[in-house]
Amino acid sequence: MSSMVVVTETDERSPLLQNSSHLAGEITASASPLPDVEDGPSSSTRPANSTDTKQRLVSLDVFRGLTVALMILVDDAGGAFPSINHSPWFGVTLADFVMPFFLFSVGISVSLVFKKVSSKPAATKKVILRTIKLFIFGLILQGGYFHGRDDLTYGVDFNQIRWMGVLQRISIGYLLASITEIWCVGNNDVNSAIAFGKKYYMQWVVVFVLGILYMSLLYGLYIPDWGFEVMSENLSLSVPEYGKETQIVHCGVRGSLEPPCNAVGLIDRLLLGESHLYKNPVYKRTEECSVNSPDYGPLPPNAPAWCLAPFDPEGLLSSLMAAITCFLGLQYGHVMVHYKGHMERIIIWLVCSSSLLILGYVLMVIGVPLSKPLYTMSYMCITAGASGILLIAIFYIVDVIHIRKPTILFQWMGMNALIVYALAACDIFPAALQGFYWRSPENNLVNGTESLLEVALQLERWGKLVFVFLEIIFWGLVAGYLRVKGIYIKL
Repeated sequence: MSSMVVVTETDERSPLLQNSSHLAGEITASASPLPDVEDGPSSSTRPANSTDTKQRLVSLDVFRGLTVALMILVDDAGGAFPSINHSPWFGVTLADFVMPFFLFSVGISVSLVFKKVSSKPAATKKVILRTIKLFIFGLILQGGYFHGRDDLTYGVDFNQIRWMGVLQRISIGYLLASITEIWCVGNNDVNSAIAFGKKYYMQWVVVFVLGILYMSLLYGLYIPDWGFEVMSENLSLSVPEYGKETQIVHCGVRGSLEPPCNAVGLIDRLLLGESHLYKNPVYKRTEECSVNSPDYGPLPPNAPAWCLAPFDPEGLLSSLMAAITCFLGLQYGHVMVHYKGHMERIIIWLVCSSSLLILGYVLMVIGVPLSKPLYTMSYMCITAGASGILLIAIFYIVDVIHIRKPTILFQWMGMNALIVYALAACDIFPAALQGFYWRSPENNLVNGTESLLEVALQLERWGKLVFVFLEIIFWGLVAGYLRVKGIYIKL
C-alpha cells in the first residue's frame, strides 16, 4: 500500500502523489518530484533572480505542510471555535479552504513531475496504480474502519462503508490532471503567451467540459421525493416505535441547492447508495437542525426529517468541480516551468488569482452561492484564487527572499504530508494513544493533557486551542526527525 523511502543527502525524494526519481525511463530527471526545479540554463547564464538548477521549490513543501496544519487546526479546534469550522452549508470559513489547498498543490506537483515524459504508457500505468493505492488508503482511513478519538473500537460493516473521502477526491483530481498532462499537451516550445495557450489548450477544453457537465447536472436534474432509514429511538422526529423507519424528504424540484434537494446528493444516492454516504454532514449544524447552530447540537422542535439524512461532502458530482482546482494548480505549475524570473512568475500568478477572485464574486452576485459541500463554481473560483494568493506569499517569502526559519515546521510537514495527514489529521495516532489508559478509558494521555491545559488557562476552549497548537508543533518535529533521517513515506 505505502512504502518507506530512505535517502541520503544526495538522493532525490518522491513526495505524496508524485512519481519517484528512479523512474528515469518515463520522467526525465529535470522533473524531479516535489520538486527540485530544473527549468532553465546553467546558473552562469540564467537571470540572477531565477531558480537555481537544483534548488528545491521549498515554497511547495511549505504550502503543503501549512495545509496539513490547517486541517489539524480546524478539525480538532473547530468544535470549540465554530467560526473556523466548516460552514454549515452556504458561505466559507477557514476550514473550507483546506480541501482546495490540497487539490491546488497536487496540480502544481503534477505539472513539475511531468515536464518531460519519455514513455507515456509507462507513465500512465504508474499514475493509475498510484490513484488506486491512494483511493484505497483513503477508504481505509475514512471508510468507517477507524472510529476516531474517544472510541476504542474499530471495524466497519461493508453494507455501511463510506466510499468517498478526502484522499479519494484527491485521487480523482490527481488522475484527471496527470492523464491530461501526459497525453493532452502540445509539443511546441513556449516563447510567448500564445504559444503557452497553444501548448495547454486541450487541458482547458477538459476544464470547460467538466464545468459544463457539473453545472448542467446541478441545475438541470429533477430531484424527486426520496427516503432514508432512521433509527426510531430518535424521539425528536416523533418516530413511534423502535427499530428503523423510512423518512420521506419531499422535493419535486429542479435546480435547488438546499441541503435536502440537490443534484449532488441525488447522484450519490443513486450511484453510491444511501447507506454508503457520510452520516454526520455539516448541514446538521444549520439553524433548522441544531439549537446550537452553527455548532452541532440537539434537534430543535419540529426539525425537518432531512436533518438526519446522510450526505457526502466529497461526493461524485462535486468532485468534478473539485478536479478543476487541480487543473488550475496545474497551470500555476506551468508558469513555474516556462517562466524563469521570480517577479515574472509572481505577476502572472497575481493576475490569474485576481481574475479567479473577481469571477467568483461575480458568480456570487448573479446567484451562485458559496458552498463547500456542493463545491459550487463560485466556491471553486474563490478558493482557487485564494490558493494562488497564498502560493505567491509563500513563494516570495521562502524562495525569493529566502526567509525560511519561521516556516521550517511547515516545510518538514510538507515533506512527509501523507504520514502526518494519516496519523494526525485522521486521528489515528491520538486514538491509538487513548488505548493506553489508567483504570478508565477517559484517563488517558490525550484527554489528560487537554484537561491540564484547560485548567491552567481556566477556559475549556482556549485550553483546546493551545493543545491543538502543541499537536501541530509535535507533528512538525516528528516530520523534522524523519527529514533528518532521510525517511519519506509515500504511496
